[in-house]
Amino acid sequence: MPNIKSAIKRVKVTEKKTLQNKIVKTKVKNAVKRFENAVANNSDDLAEQYKLTVSQIDKAVTKGVLHKNTAARKKSRLAKMMVKE
Repeated sequence: MPNIKSAIKRVKVTEKKTLQNKIVKTKVKNAVKRFENAVANNSDDLAEQYKLTVSQIDKAVTKGVLHKNTAARKKSRLAKMMVKE
């Protein structure tokens, strides 16, 4: 544990931000999994699920959790999956 006051604060802030980022990443992963399941089951609401998943990815980019190119790659792969089915 650091002794300097500013270092103590940085540790607290980093822990809090890490937790927030983890929540956002988990939401993205869950959305992708739901979309993949919808594709596998040939679900009727595939387009709706795609829209929700892309929305989660875009929110992660806005919050700085994902890089914009990473998001573009993920969205592109999802779109390929949707077209393939």
